Amino acid sequence: MTTDALPSPLRVLVLGASLRTGSTNARLASLVGRMMAEAGADVDLAAMREFDMPLYDGDLEAAHGVPDGALALRDRLERCDAFALSSPEYNASVPGMVKNAIDWVSRVRPQPFKTKHALLVSASPSLVGGNRGLWALRVPLEHLGTRVYPDMFSLAAAHQGFTEDGQLADPGLHQRLGETVTAFLSLVEADVRYVCLQRRWYEFLGDCTEAPITQRAED
Repeated sequence: MTTDALPSPLRVLVLGASLRTGSTNARLASLVGRMMAEAGADVDLAAMREFDMPLYDGDLEAAHGVPDGALALRDRLERCDAFALSSPEYNASVPGMVKNAIDWVSRVRPQPFKTKHALLVSASPSLVGGNRGLWALRVPLEHLGTRVYPDMFSLAAAHQGFTEDGQLADPGLHQRLGETVTAFLSLVEADVRYVCLQRRWYEFLGDCTEAPITQRAED
């Protein structure tokens, strides 16, 4: 039986992964969220300060379980088809609060990062634009089974990179970010809408296992 009903919009969590008020990564997350909404996605815009949690401690988990902040982030992840993360770079790597949030949320079962698509972006006053932090951030996410989009976006000199209305000051960079967002959503849509596609994601190029998904820390 055929139907003319339109599919529901893609649901995307867009997280600004900085605690600082006025963060350029919060501004970049807001811009990514607007671009996704304009492309038809149902966007849940969030900030890291919404998910308060202590440093991961196995004794604390054994005594009290996973903290409410981590469970709230888990809930928001589970409601989405994909997520975008705008993360700063601290000392050429992942900010501690971002890694800590990943560590806590990964303790929940079923593990919510598994098979989620992720788009990583960053903004930094440096000329590197936070790109080194994004490469480091890929490691724990991919280890947990997240399908991190290959094309990341980094905004250098971010303190002067935005117009007053929240667009990118450089038209070429603004266009490139829009194209990246559009391509990412197209990939997510293909995975969500066309479930007949066989899913095979390998950790190593030589991995030819018959398992639908390689066995890592995903489970």
